[in-house]
Amino acid sequence: MADSDRLFVLTGAPGAGKTALLDAAGQSGLRIGREAARAVIQVQKAIDGPALQWRDPARFAELMLDRDIQTHEALLDGAGMALCDRGIPDLIAYGRIMNLAETAHFARAATLFRYNPVAFFAPPWRDIYRDDAERIEGWEHAQRIYAPLRDAYEEAGYRILELPKVPVPKRLDFLMDAIANA
Repeated sequence: MADSDRLFVLTGAPGAGKTALLDAAGQSGLRIGREAARAVIQVQKAIDGPALQWRDPARFAELMLDRDIQTHEALLDGAGMALCDRGIPDLIAYGRIMNLAETAHFARAATLFRYNPVAFFAPPWRDIYRDDAERIEGWEHAQRIYAPLRDAYEEAGYRILELPKVPVPKRLDFLMDAIANA
């Protein structure tokens, strides 16, 4: 098993239950890499910085890329399996959605910093979707970005495994079983 095969990505639509599942996975012993976008938004809002998606999407993407690479490297340094809240290929989709001028380096980064070939995807789920302090784009955005995310991961050579729309304990069982058999 390659070292990168120990790192799994959980991505998908905003508000589709990823954070609850990540919290449950962490409580069951998996190491967790937290989402770069939330961290960048929280820091930039706290300092009234320019690198927010609604102010400077390109700068926002660069900070996310830097955090994603740092998370990837930190998780590789540890022992055992880990689950990342989003991954570097998310930035490929983000660059397309935001029509960023410079995006080739996102694809290069996705090639250099690999995860397990199985990528877990949380599909849009209206019944649980909620806006919050960092998720302000709305339900329509959550639906709209799902296909570009899937496309980016498939193009990067990942096999998509869509999570069932079931309560967190059953989702966790599904996830842990898939990781054990990956």
